[in-house]
Amino acid sequence: MFLARKHRPEDTHSVFEDLVRRHEASIYRVAYRLTGNHEDAEDLVQEALIEAYESFGRFKIGTYFDRWLFRILRNTYIDGTRSRPKLALESLDTTLTNSEGAQSTREIEDWSSHPETRLLAATLDEPIQQALLALPEDFRLVVVLSDMEGLTYEEVSQIVGCPVGTVRSRLHRGRLLLKDKLHDYVAK
Repeated sequence: MFLARKHRPEDTHSVFEDLVRRHEASIYRVAYRLTGNHEDAEDLVQEALIEAYESFGRFKIGTYFDRWLFRILRNTYIDGTRSRPKLALESLDTTLTNSEGAQSTREIEDWSSHPETRLLAATLDEPIQQALLALPEDFRLVVVLSDMEGLTYEEVSQIVGCPVGTVRSRLHRGRLLLKDKLHDYVAK
C-alpha cells in the first residue's frame, strides 16, 4: 500500500509509470489467463492501461493500485468480448474458388509431430490455460485472481463487483471444473 499524499499534476505521469512498472508482471499474467494468447493479452493490457491513465485522477493514492487496475482490466475485457463480432464458421471441407474460377480445398498442415508442438504439449502450462479458457468467464477471473495472483476473497469481491459469498461459490465451482478438465494431470 502506498502512503496517501497529494501529487501535483506534473507528477501524475511519473507516478502512474512507477505504479505500472511495479505491477506489470501480474497485470500481464491476468490478461493472458483471461484471453488465452499473448497477442490478445498485450492488446488487453494496452487498452486497460490507456483507460487507467485517463482515469488516474480518480485513483486514490494510498489504496492498492493493482486491484484498481485489475478492475479496469476486467471491465475492458468484458467490453471487448461484448463488442467482438461473432465469427462465421465455415467447414474445412468447403471448396474454395479463386478469382479465375479454379477450385481447391484447404491444405492444413499437421503440426502435431513438430518438436515445438510436442514440447509445448508436454508442459503443464498449455493444459492449464486450455482448462481456464473452458471455464465460464466469471469463474475464470475469480480463479485467476485468487489462486494465481493470491488476492483475498475481499479483494476479488471488490474487483469483480460481487459479494464475498459469490466469490467463494464461483471459486469453489471453478476449481471443481478445473479439476475435472485436468483430471489426467491430477495425482490420483
